[in-house]
Amino acid sequence: MKDVFATQESEVRSYSRTWPATFDRALGSWLYDENGNAYLDFFAGAGALNYGHNNPLLKRKLIEYIERDGIHHGLDQATVARGEFLRTIDEKLFRPRGLNYKVQFPGPTGTNSVEAALKLARKITGRESIISFTNAFHGMTLGSLSVTGNSMKRGGAGIPLVHATPMPYDNYFDGQVDDFLYFESLLRDSGSGLNAPAAVIVETLQGEGGINDTRAEWLRGLSELCGRHGILLIVDDVQMGCGRTGPFFSFEHAGIEPDIVCLSKSIGGYGSPLALTLIKPEHDVWEPGEHNGTFRGNNPALVTATEALRQYWSDDELERATTAKGERVGEALLELGADYPGLLSKGRGLARGLGFAEPEMAGKVSKAAFDRGMILETSGPSDEVVKVMPPLTITEDELERGIRIIRDSVRSVLA
Repeated sequence: MKDVFATQESEVRSYSRTWPATFDRALGSWLYDENGNAYLDFFAGAGALNYGHNNPLLKRKLIEYIERDGIHHGLDQATVARGEFLRTIDEKLFRPRGLNYKVQFPGPTGTNSVEAALKLARKITGRESIISFTNAFHGMTLGSLSVTGNSMKRGGAGIPLVHATPMPYDNYFDGQVDDFLYFESLLRDSGSGLNAPAAVIVETLQGEGGINDTRAEWLRGLSELCGRHGILLIVDDVQMGCGRTGPFFSFEHAGIEPDIVCLSKSIGGYGSPLALTLIKPEHDVWEPGEHNGTFRGNNPALVTATEALRQYWSDDELERATTAKGERVGEALLELGADYPGLLSKGRGLARGLGFAEPEMAGKVSKAAFDRGMILETSGPSDEVVKVMPPLTITEDELERGIRIIRDSVRSVLA
């Protein structure tokens, strides 16, 4: 079957080159190819499958909804599924955290959530410039690419990407420069040439950028800086939200309240496309239909999203389990770093990374893991980081098996 992908599908495909298998089934933390070979999934759909493949709790609700002929496509019409989701997200997420957001359904993907956030910030402030950060990744459409750091992905735009200015991410200068010294100096200096920003957009933990984490005090400093200068704060939680770092939102540990939050990937629960842009009520200045899309809403995804919130965010059990599992992975990566000086353990929760001084080594470890029955991605500007992101629902036994495979793969490559 593989020949059909090479002959019929575009050269743009990437993951099928990394993992040369034709997959057929999936359940929980496992993928199965057409020959029945099993692969432990430490990729989780790039963060879209926090609750695992074909989660039975969510699948049951989805099947029930389809079998009763529930509305599938409805643009932004009022539906029972949409209403239940809106009530549930308020009950399970916003009110327990003291948050107050309006929910926008911008379209089915993370990049559309980011596009909506950027457009809205410009509309609110009347300014054009957006501040982003080194090694950021926010999506593949033109607005999102303008605030993305990766030069290869930016080059695919084919046109200049403007109205965005990158600033140093947390610890970009290895502690040699005070946080925000450069940024705030530019804001204060009337001769700096920096256009007054409409917003700052930030990932509190950069996934595609190389599992680069921020300190809570850095995030608080950023939030305070934005407040002093009348700049909106946008947190892109597309990949790191929905419990990936432990709490539902990746910024909770810092105690900040962003003006706008972007969600997608695992917000749909089951892996179906869904995206949200969360907006503080005073910033909800859209005109009806000013930002829309044919597939905004996606009712079946709203059904599984609602059930995921009810099943996993009615208490703190998943959060505590994710934190504990993440600490176990972190310990294992630190042990590898002790065995092989130069390896760098990174991350938070179940978003972990192992950085290599020689970038090509990360790809070799990914291949060695695949040969041992594991799906393991790389990230970073030079693909120098092995990225560890299993489903949050992974069992303790599966986690330990995955750690053994990673350990064996690293040793086989560096031996």
